[in-house]
Amino acid sequence: MHLSIASPAFGLSSTVNSSTRTAVRATRGSFAQPFFRASAEKGVHCRLSMSTFLKSIGIKRAELPLSPAEALSKRPRSTISASAGAGDAGEIPFSKVGSTTRVQGLVLTSHVFQVPLDHSGEESGTVDVFVREVAAASKANDTSLPYLIYLQGGPGFESPRPMDAGGWIGAAVERFRVLLLDQRGTGSSTPVTARSLTQKGDARTQAEYLKFFRADSIVQDAEMIRRALLPDGAKWTTLGQSFGGFCTLSYLSMFPEALERSLITGGLAPTSEGCSADEVYTALFKRVRAQNAKYYQRFPQDVRAVQVIVQHLQSQAGGGVALPDGGILTAQGLQLLGINFGQAGGMERVHYLMESAWDGTGELSLAFLKGYTGMLAYDTNPIYALLHESIYCNGQAEHADPSKRASNWAAERVRRNQGSHFDASRAVEDDRPVPFTGEMVFPFMFDEMAALRPLKEVAHLLAAKEDWPALYRSEALTKNTVPVAAAAYYEDMYVEMALSQATADQVQGTRMWVTSEYMHSGVREDGPKIFNRLVALADDEIPIR
Repeated sequence: MHLSIASPAFGLSSTVNSSTRTAVRATRGSFAQPFFRASAEKGVHCRLSMSTFLKSIGIKRAELPLSPAEALSKRPRSTISASAGAGDAGEIPFSKVGSTTRVQGLVLTSHVFQVPLDHSGEESGTVDVFVREVAAASKANDTSLPYLIYLQGGPGFESPRPMDAGGWIGAAVERFRVLLLDQRGTGSSTPVTARSLTQKGDARTQAEYLKFFRADSIVQDAEMIRRALLPDGAKWTTLGQSFGGFCTLSYLSMFPEALERSLITGGLAPTSEGCSADEVYTALFKRVRAQNAKYYQRFPQDVRAVQVIVQHLQSQAGGGVALPDGGILTAQGLQLLGINFGQAGGMERVHYLMESAWDGTGELSLAFLKGYTGMLAYDTNPIYALLHESIYCNGQAEHADPSKRASNWAAERVRRNQGSHFDASRAVEDDRPVPFTGEMVFPFMFDEMAALRPLKEVAHLLAAKEDWPALYRSEALTKNTVPVAAAAYYEDMYVEMALSQATADQVQGTRMWVTSEYMHSGVREDGPKIFNRLVALADDEIPIR
């Protein structure tokens, strides 16, 4: 009798002949189940516990190859330093495999890895990092597939929660096992919330804690996870969307030997030394102006609609209306809705929200107020607000130009440099369209958003911080040998095209696909096409021309 036995729970997938009783293959299977599954050629299916099965065929557990988890537990433990390179051994994190579930066309397995809060080892403590492994249902047992890790946009947002095998994930699982990483502080990883932060201590303690939640730490988490899942040193592919592309550039700087290829969608970050936030926002405010013009061209009726809402808000005591969550909606808060103008369907969503503004009594409707809070995620994802400008700070605390040392509320400063253009009151007085703002964080948000109020002091400390470590290494990027393919969106309102081009020119071997067909959300609009094209570019299936 010939049996096929799979034991993902122990990392073993073996073919056993009853006459020889020999385990011939050990793999890195990762879909944990409590039992071996045995199937005879006659189609008889049975479930055996591991100990029962091994005893029945005369094999001692000690004679079997070690599973990845067992092998890793026996390796010497060391630490990845903040300046670690690709060849460093790295500490193997404690990990556990959770539940396996199914959605249409996919098998999903959860993993949790415990990693150091501070990879340099100077500060104690750990955080949990959650990863969801995704495989096509038809290939769930194919352990030969290479890994692809997805680096989410943000900062401060969790990875997608797949509902089915659609979009880019459906395309990716045809050739990869996909890992959806909840970056530290997000989703099912150890969360960062207003409540959890205030429990850490005073504002300075919170700021010290939050300095470990930037791209450099995220990349070192990912590298520890790679070494845990691939103890043989195999490389993997990265896919970085938006801020995930920033993380990809850090990965290329720190651990290039770990990468088979890197794919980037709308995330070629500026990599100049020091803090480039002023340069970034100066460029992005121009993009925001252009998107405002398009919005009012499409919905000219909203010129008056928005002006009336602004007048109503400014006529209220305190300059605004109370929100259901305890915050206050002011004119400058209303302008934040422009963040939606850079993604597919964003202008439509804002327009329809304006249609729902009034409740028939002369007051703003509950639907409008709840809709407003639902279109912004700063309160539910505070890292997005607290560390947003720091993603542009690339070391150089001693930079000769003081504006290059800290972000110091760069978006607010550049906004003031626009004169009265973005002043909602002046726009109403001049009878011109009230301009919306973009993906920017302003100090007033920590007064007006209820969930951010307890974080006002730490926000100011982080804005003034001058000693951010470097996120990128110019020498590594200019000598890069990892195939890199990047989609850059010509009118991107979040990541300036001209700055992206400069980065592509710096990173050796980057294949850049510039398109005006998509907005920043292109990977959500047409994921399979974009994903497959980037792979083809990285693998040189589309020749250089």
